[in-house]
Amino acid sequence: MVSERQRPVEALIIAVPETAGSTLYGMVDVFSAAGHVWQELVGTEQPRRLIRPRIVSTSTKPFRCANDIPIAPHLSIASDPKADIVILPELWLARDEDMKGRYPKLMDWIRRRYERGSTIYSACTGSIMLAETGLLNGKTATSHWAYEGVFRHSYPDVDFRAESTLRFADTSGRIVTAGGGIMCWQDLIIHIISRHCSPGEALRVAKVYLMKWHGDEGQLPYASRVRAAPHADSIVRTCSNWLDQHFREAHVVTGVEKVSGLPGRSLKRRFKAITGSTLIEHVQNLRVEEAKRLLETAQISLEEISAAVGYEDSAFFRRLFRRLTGLTPTEYRRMFRPIAEGEKAAGSLLGI
Repeated sequence: MVSERQRPVEALIIAVPETAGSTLYGMVDVFSAAGHVWQELVGTEQPRRLIRPRIVSTSTKPFRCANDIPIAPHLSIASDPKADIVILPELWLARDEDMKGRYPKLMDWIRRRYERGSTIYSACTGSIMLAETGLLNGKTATSHWAYEGVFRHSYPDVDFRAESTLRFADTSGRIVTAGGGIMCWQDLIIHIISRHCSPGEALRVAKVYLMKWHGDEGQLPYASRVRAAPHADSIVRTCSNWLDQHFREAHVVTGVEKVSGLPGRSLKRRFKAITGSTLIEHVQNLRVEEAKRLLETAQISLEEISAAVGYEDSAFFRRLFRRLTGLTPTEYRRMFRPIAEGEKAAGSLLGI
């Protein structure tokens, strides 16, 4: 029996005649590659499926979407399919066109999936369909800048932010909208893989597809602050190994100087020349990486995390974390934590 940790993320991507085929099939392709495309190219890990993307529509009958692109849905909403995540891709709409009165059964299904624990994502004008469900009322959202008027006139209860690349609708993190254009739906894909699989897998997929992050998040939240580089300096290697185990300690720099057997200034110059980082920078990087791990996995306060990684001054820790990652600790936790831990504990991520 496949464990919950091992089973792939169930991703349902909505398709209707207005759907942009490039976004739809681009998502299917990249999600399908997560967990094996890098592994097969590099040969470092056993490939396995991490995300199972399937196309869902109002029926399973084939149809053609925008620009006459053929669609053959895997599932129909009539069967009420379950999902960890539901994605509303880009729609081809006129700049003053909304979704009023369209696909009422589909709108009901999207609302039902959200109520039962699915996380909802939209790309570009997919947020107009999401707005039609009412799930964005009283929440913030983004889309292509050209559709600001549609939100202002047709969905005035939505706090529309055209300047955003990715936008969390509220503090729960269970609704995320992406801005317009090819780069934004690619940013959304990387965000989803990072959040539901791992930041490392997101990096690997981005490298294979030559994707680049844009806008609000940038690359900092995904990047590891600690990178090993080969060198022949045995003293620096000994110090690095010692720091890996003792970086949380209050007087860690003094401690590593004693381990090295070198005068403090000599060690600092030597360490910087070999690694490219000062001793204190290396310690800070180790502490921030540990803080990221705790934010992703532990249900403890920021003050407790700050102390656990070696900072009694939690305000300093917050400033340092933001400088090195581009996000506050709270923003990072919301972005990378397992989605809706309470619902997960209750089983709602299984779609029940």
